[in-house]
Amino acid sequence: MRQMRKELAKEAGQRKRFRAVFSRFGKKVNFKGYSAETVLLQHVVDMETGKVVTDHIWFSYTKGFEKVKLTEGVLLEFDARIKEYRKGYVNTRYKINNSKSDYKLSNPTRITMAEV
Repeated sequence: MRQMRKELAKEAGQRKRFRAVFSRFGKKVNFKGYSAETVLLQHVVDMETGKVVTDHIWFSYTKGFEKVKLTEGVLLEFDARIKEYRKGYVNTRYKINNSKSDYKLSNPTRITMAEV
């Protein structure tokens, strides 16, 4: 997976079209402490190049996803922005910083079921 997301680094900041397979719903605790529903997409492919950019990605279950009938294995197409983010453990009190840079897809829009 590491190597795949490195491909995203080359195009950070760009908005592109992707294709992925819906796997399942999940849950996370949002920043206000409430439970929020999420969606897991697998086998994410850049539509322009046809290359797999990551094996999986989680998105919040937004209105864009609500408009599509999501069942396991359904093929989706969507636009998303490629963004850099920090991940890992940080504790400023003890001067521990085990964070590193990674890349993600954010702000998914124009979510549709893909034509096979």
